Amino acid sequence: MGRKSRSFAVIGLGTFGSTVALELARFGNDVMGIDTNEKLVAAYAQDLSQALILDAREDGALREAGVESVDVGLVAIGTDIEASILSVINLKTLGVGTIWAKATSKNHHRILSKLGVDRVIHPEKEVGQHIAQVLHNPLVRDYVSLGNGQHVVNFRVPESLQGKTLTQLPHDNKFQLRCIGVMRGSKFLGHDGTDCELQAEDLLLLLGERKNLRDFASSL
Repeated sequence: MGRKSRSFAVIGLGTFGSTVALELARFGNDVMGIDTNEKLVAAYAQDLSQALILDAREDGALREAGVESVDVGLVAIGTDIEASILSVINLKTLGVGTIWAKATSKNHHRILSKLGVDRVIHPEKEVGQHIAQVLHNPLVRDYVSLGNGQHVVNFRVPESLQGKTLTQLPHDNKFQLRCIGVMRGSKFLGHDGTDCELQAEDLLLLLGERKNLRDFASSL
């Protein structure tokens, strides 16, 4: 069963904002896109529930557009910090329950946090860290941060581990990692304590702290 759709207001339809807005719309959500740039608004008018030419620094304009009724507001303005801050303040004033915002610097982040933004995003930094982690070790196919110091990492099983079972790996007792499972193509196989024999190119899904995951990857 799919998740119930929600309503979103995305303020700022640059590369980051438009990407988020289009993906949210693709998932079946009600998405209102807002920007002062007429060309950007026109470009996404057919794909979003609403695309409005508005200055989000003016709370009256947002109120007239019905922004107060959305479940989540995303302020995706990056270059104009003043506009970003005022947009957040206006969303708070209108009573939008959940607000995310893009930050471009530490000071910007600090201000947004003090304004009570639920999550501050640094798209370039976060993507850069993600790519560096994957590039650093060829065995790391992908990873996800769970936000509490724990990460799930997707390791490609090297030939050196071919034929071994999960109980023979040192991930548990030496590196304090938990095996969530093994993917072989589109099939899900086993988890900690099973006798699944690994094959080269299998994907090993491990959960644990970043340092332990890094040490495990380096040991392979």
